[in-house]
Amino acid sequence: MTSQPYYDPEVETVLRSQPSLGTVNAETLESARNSRLLRNEGVALSDEVERVDHYVPGLDGNEIKVRVHRVRNSQELKPALYWTHGGGYVLGTPEQDDDRFDRWCQRFGLVGAAVQYRLAPEHPYPSGLEDSYAGLKWLKEHGESVGVDVNRIGIGGPSAGGGMAAALALLVRDRGEFEIDYQLLIYPMIDDTRATTTAGWEVPIWNPESNHFGWSSYLGDLFGTEDIPSHAAPSRESDLSNLPTTFIMTGSLDGFADEDIEYAKRLNHAGVPVELHVYPGAPHGFDGFAGQAAVAKQARSDINNFLGRMLSSS
Repeated sequence: MTSQPYYDPEVETVLRSQPSLGTVNAETLESARNSRLLRNEGVALSDEVERVDHYVPGLDGNEIKVRVHRVRNSQELKPALYWTHGGGYVLGTPEQDDDRFDRWCQRFGLVGAAVQYRLAPEHPYPSGLEDSYAGLKWLKEHGESVGVDVNRIGIGGPSAGGGMAAALALLVRDRGEFEIDYQLLIYPMIDDTRATTTAGWEVPIWNPESNHFGWSSYLGDLFGTEDIPSHAAPSRESDLSNLPTTFIMTGSLDGFADEDIEYAKRLNHAGVPVELHVYPGAPHGFDGFAGQAAVAKQARSDINNFLGRMLSSS
């Protein structure tokens, strides 16, 4: 039995050529947030897609930003993908996915709606989830005003955004106010126990110390207890039935690999249509920082194929 996980050679070459992303903790959080904002500013965007920020009421009187992406001068109502950004529950903004929706809006004719949920540790659970739910409810109730066919809405996100989307799917099911078409979970962060084999690996992106900081920040006083609801950590949910069609992807070198594979297995056992992709030798975020690697191109192709099927069948 090997003690060294496999690295995709192309991805490993990219990793060696770049400065380490380092550990996110209380000391580095502010600089990590600032560097994320700087990366957003350097992205070239298409003039074919307009981006408009809408501010909607939250559960406890706060205001939530929902960034809506749509092809300019589109007249007919389009299906929507509601998006929760990544960042370990402690980083990130909707703007970091502008380039993603530049591609998807033009390719699929969809409307993207990316929510700015409140971040931990300043705002622990359930703040971010309630913000995400309020934004989705606004899109369901008022989406026609921004060109959305409100009967054709899916949800998704990467990393903590994938965990937020998974929790959001559970919350939508349990509250029963409306339905969603599908969930697109890109290496989702869903298991606060961090007890799996891959969660203990010293992986190159989002290492165990960062993961501990992310979960302890998000869960606050609940962290380390047995009182954690599945709406905070979806892997704790015992009943995964009646959830929408699900796509899950992860790299085999991702610290979340085991929890994501297990979640897909349990969704399958619960009768949920689930599609699982595990990319050999790929760490967290590989489809972004190593975008030209063959394994990253395959991942993007698989996501596009899933979205194409969901949008044509809904």
